[in-house]
Amino acid sequence: MNKLFITVALLGVIAIFVLGAWFLTALKNAHEPGPLPENKIVLIERGKGVAAIAGILESEGVIDSSLIFKVLSRIETDQRPLKAGEYEFTPAITMAEAMKMMREGKVYDRKVTFPEGVTSWQIVETLKGLPDMAGEIADIPEEGSLLPQTYHYIKNDDRNALLDKMKASMDKTVTELWPARAEGLPVTSEAEALVLASIVEKETGVPSERKKVAGVFINRLKKGMPLQSDPTVIYGITKGEVKSDGQGPIGRRLLTKDLETDSPYNTYLNPGLPPTPIANPGRESIEAVLHPEVHDYIYFVADGTGGHVFGRTLKEHNDNVARWRKIRRSQ
Repeated sequence: MNKLFITVALLGVIAIFVLGAWFLTALKNAHEPGPLPENKIVLIERGKGVAAIAGILESEGVIDSSLIFKVLSRIETDQRPLKAGEYEFTPAITMAEAMKMMREGKVYDRKVTFPEGVTSWQIVETLKGLPDMAGEIADIPEEGSLLPQTYHYIKNDDRNALLDKMKASMDKTVTELWPARAEGLPVTSEAEALVLASIVEKETGVPSERKKVAGVFINRLKKGMPLQSDPTVIYGITKGEVKSDGQGPIGRRLLTKDLETDSPYNTYLNPGLPPTPIANPGRESIEAVLHPEVHDYIYFVADGTGGHVFGRTLKEHNDNVARWRKIRRSQ
């Protein structure tokens, strides 16, 4: 009996020694250069546990032992969960470094930026051109329903899901800004605010001018004057589609005959707002419409530097237009 006890005890000690040696080797291995020969992007899908993640990393050649990875994940002091997403692993990255990257969620940054004033057609065309996204877009979203900004995604994300995210962002923005609007505005609904914001967005590319331009249109609406906005006329012609010849949305300058076109978007012929937005405005243009600069300007024209010069009377405006035409001829 004593001999059996001694044998069992000895085997136990040997097992502990072997296990301890393996454990120390595993810890050492986790901090040594890994087998990855070059940069590699690996997708860890949502819902994957540690065992599944370890298997993916081993099969992709990022680590050489899924078992050691699982053990390391349990004994580390940092027990934050491993986050899903795409990761760009560098050559010879250690197992410990890979795990730290995933606990911190340092994912590979796929993103697309939509500038303020982009049309829904342009947004759809941009998404169609991203080869690392999936899903067919059946319909162009309503104009003005998508918030232009930078959006992050992972490989094979659905294009329609990103459009839904853009719509939710716009809805959230308008819902947040509308209740705090200035009193006495001639826009009586969130929809009308978006229409006017889209016009402001297309009229000026100078952020500091947005509230002043919004004030001009607010003054015109209050006086019952036509808005006389060239971008609305252009939208009536193009419906938001943009030519790729670098000559602007209609491929040429706006002509006098265009200003006589019978269209609900022709704000030279029709008083008030057009029926829909003419682009997707950014947050700042929406804020400009809801909190416009208070002044008595009712005219503005380009000043040749990218901005505008404003006028209170028709005479002032005509003088400003004459100066602008002289500048344009010289250009």
